[in-house]
Amino acid sequence: MITPAPGRAVVVDSGVVDTASDLPLEARLSTIYDVVDRLLVSHAPSVLVLEDVYTAYRFPRAALLMAHARGVVCLAARRHDVTVLTLSPAEVKRAVSANGAASKDQVQRSVGRLLGLERLPTPSHVADALALALTGLSRLGGRLA
Repeated sequence: MITPAPGRAVVVDSGVVDTASDLPLEARLSTIYDVVDRLLVSHAPSVLVLEDVYTAYRFPRAALLMAHARGVVCLAARRHDVTVLTLSPAEVKRAVSANGAASKDQVQRSVGRLLGLERLPTPSHVADALALALTGLSRLGGRLA
């Protein structure tokens, strides 16, 4: 989560929601919903930025599981009247690194530079989420540093 500040955006919160792979899907989705709900209550954002579901034809199950997770995130956002902005992975990569096919490492380095971080955001999922937030801020009238 980021917030605009003079000269650049500032990281307010970041992390990964972990769920145990041996739990039933509904339990994992409940955990995701609960964490997102708590974050929306504690930070009260006006916009939540999500990545479009990307599906590799070789891994359709992964896309279906991601769609379930996105669904509970969208539900939590709706329950708190938070606008959801959806962006494609290539659009986000292009916005933060000027390369729509940027590697995970390139995205991490670009996000670290744009946010003035002392260390690269890790794991790469955190860098991806921060890249989404930066791109969303830019699309909504903010500027990348």
